[in-house]
Amino acid sequence: MTTNDRPQTARSGGPRRKQQIFDATLKALARDGFESMTIEGIAEESGVNKTTIYRWWPSKSALLGAALIDAPLMDLPMADTGHLRGDLEHLVDGLVRLLTTHPSGAVARSVLGAAVSDPGLATYIQGFFADRLAREQSLIDRAVARGELPPGTDTMLLMDLLAGAVWLRAVFRRQPLDDDFARRTVATVLDGVRTS
Repeated sequence: MTTNDRPQTARSGGPRRKQQIFDATLKALARDGFESMTIEGIAEESGVNKTTIYRWWPSKSALLGAALIDAPLMDLPMADTGHLRGDLEHLVDGLVRLLTTHPSGAVARSVLGAAVSDPGLATYIQGFFADRLAREQSLIDRAVARGELPPGTDTMLLMDLLAGAVWLRAVFRRQPLDDDFARRTVATVLDGVRTS
């Protein structure tokens, strides 16, 4: 990935109407899908010139990668409840809401489908997940400091187990998630399924 191809985030600047551009990008993705969304349509919907978008993001893959990281629609707040179990339950509940409500659920499903067939987009999606994992790391660091988890806990594995349960149930199996799903999922991951 060259310097010009690097995903642009809030931390690396952007045009004055960046948030409108990101919102229009995710709206177009949810409505049209990745293949059918266009920079021209995003420019028109966000009220900017398409050259402004291309100045900051060289492709729609780059634009979508930046929008996923910085747009509030895909934000997953990290709670600090004072204990690991509560923090993880809050995280799983947030992911359930993100994947089962519109338009965030449509965006997530569209991104997943597009990333499988578009290697360029897959690179930017990796950036999104790296950013998400960095945000989740603080939750694990607090749990290690409190003695709830051992040092060296594999944050990615823990998050993959929790998020995977939500994705499989909500997106792939299309099964309803009851109000107790987050508690049961976190309990299974932290405590296991066997009785002692």
